[in-house]
Amino acid sequence: MHREIPKLVANGLYREALWLYTKHLSASLAPNKFTFPCLLKACGRLQSPHLAQMLHTHLIKTGFGVDMHASTALADVYMKLHLLRDALKVFDEIPEPSLPLLNATISGFAKNGYHVEALQIFGRVGLGKLRPNSVTVASLLSSCGSLADGLQVHCWAVKLGVEAEVYVGTSLLTVYSNWAEMVSATKVFDMISNRNVVSYNAYITGLLQNGVFSVVLDVFKEMMGCSTEIPNPVTLVSVVSACSSLLYLQFGRQVHGLARKTDMAFDTMVGTAFVDMYSKCSQWKCAYDLFQELNGNRNLITWNSLIAGMMLNGQIEYAIKFFMRLESEGLKPDSATWNSMINGFTRLGKEGEALMFFRKMQSAGVRASLKSITSLLPACSALFALRCGKEIHGHAIRTGICKDEFIGTALIDMYMKCGLSPLAQRTFDLFDTNTNDPAIWNAMISGYGKNGQFESGFEIFNQMVEEKVKPNSVTFNCILSMCSHTGKVERGWEVFRMMSRDYGLIPAYDHINRIVDLLGRSGWLDEAREVLHEIPVPSASVIASLLNASICHSDFKLGEEMAIMLSELEPENPAPIVVLSNIYAGQGRWKDAERVRKTIDDRGLKKFPGLSLIGVA
Repeated sequence: MHREIPKLVANGLYREALWLYTKHLSASLAPNKFTFPCLLKACGRLQSPHLAQMLHTHLIKTGFGVDMHASTALADVYMKLHLLRDALKVFDEIPEPSLPLLNATISGFAKNGYHVEALQIFGRVGLGKLRPNSVTVASLLSSCGSLADGLQVHCWAVKLGVEAEVYVGTSLLTVYSNWAEMVSATKVFDMISNRNVVSYNAYITGLLQNGVFSVVLDVFKEMMGCSTEIPNPVTLVSVVSACSSLLYLQFGRQVHGLARKTDMAFDTMVGTAFVDMYSKCSQWKCAYDLFQELNGNRNLITWNSLIAGMMLNGQIEYAIKFFMRLESEGLKPDSATWNSMINGFTRLGKEGEALMFFRKMQSAGVRASLKSITSLLPACSALFALRCGKEIHGHAIRTGICKDEFIGTALIDMYMKCGLSPLAQRTFDLFDTNTNDPAIWNAMISGYGKNGQFESGFEIFNQMVEEKVKPNSVTFNCILSMCSHTGKVERGWEVFRMMSRDYGLIPAYDHINRIVDLLGRSGWLDEAREVLHEIPVPSASVIASLLNASICHSDFKLGEEMAIMLSELEPENPAPIVVLSNIYAGQGRWKDAERVRKTIDDRGLKKFPGLSLIGVA
């Protein structure tokens, strides 16, 4: 029995091993301490809690309940069978647990999602006589539910002297990357002594998910130049994804060449990444050719990448063709496939086709995703298809996604563009307005502004400030636009100052153009000039706006200053020189007017002739 049972378990004959144990037990043949770990492993593979508990009883009866090997195997199988209370009881009954038992218990809690309990088990043992190892620390790191937990376990790793071991370092990389602490992740990566492909992948994946795309390529180059580790498909997918985000076609082609040399180019996951990269780099023909080469190694994600790529490159006919061919390979379009078509049609201005595909998707019984809904609502706005927009709103309510802020923002935008501000307001009122995202507020303010309901727009902005929601640049652009339309110069001036004073936002050219135009038309020329001089490099449009305002309000000194500035900024434009000449002429400064006019000839410029139009009844 002592040799036969381990042999049967090693060969995957789990039921036979348990049957043999029962047979020998009936014959009063006593087991030894090596029998139970094998039998408990068989219970785990058979996913049989009942048999595991029966063996636990036999352990106690035969006196092996305190044996460390058997107890470790028992705790491990209980964890794998999700009997966490039983596993913890086994651990608690051992006065001085061994390191394998500690690791099995901590790892089991972590894998079952009980992260706090895993940390508590370690806390009970501490850093006393039982010396935890790298396996213990790595299991703990997978249990960290916060950055603070990760930092604490990192400190334990330093005290134990295992922080530079590749297993621990890789786990630390994952923790810091998940919490967007890429500076700490980089320090850990630099500290790992014997990096392997797994540690490289953990660091590259972390950089990718945190948007540090260019560093991904640098680390990959280092891996290829300094390491004996060969990239695997996971490495290549991450690197190709970074190339897609950066639109680095040349680097992507080089990686493709490497993939062909190492026979990874036809791996489904890698091939799909290359199809996506070529599509995003506007090389849709290369994406198509590669897709054809992947015949036999394609899955639904590969098809979706190609269809999305064709839509991205405006190849509608090809996208429809591949959409229709999808089922020929025994695949069915999923929500991502439908969304690629719907979003593509909307982006290309084919709103009618987008709505048609949405109805086909509903007929096929595919549930619309958030992306599909947010893509469709702008299509309804463009077509003024209010009825369809209401249908989509109803669908969002039935499927329980109407509470999503992206959907709410899109619905508000659609109702506002269709001129139904009361429905937009009703949709807005359903949301918890105490949110840090200003997008839904901006949709209301902008919508009221476009519908000429400026006072309602100002009320929403006041409510936004009261709710302590931080406005962004779009918010202030909408408010300044409304101030310009209503001539509320004092309010506009206060809102403009509020941007940098209260919210630390640097005004963009749109904000500056609007406020200068508003101040200039209202006669606040000194304030407009003050704003202009705060800009390091003012645009020609804002100078021209203030030039027109100064002439309108007969401030010829300011007009002269603006005309000279505009002439220096656009030396090939004769208009500011003509305006400056007219200003001098209006003041009786004929010599100056003549001198300025002569500048047009000196520069070889040509004054645009005036045109007259006579209407004949």
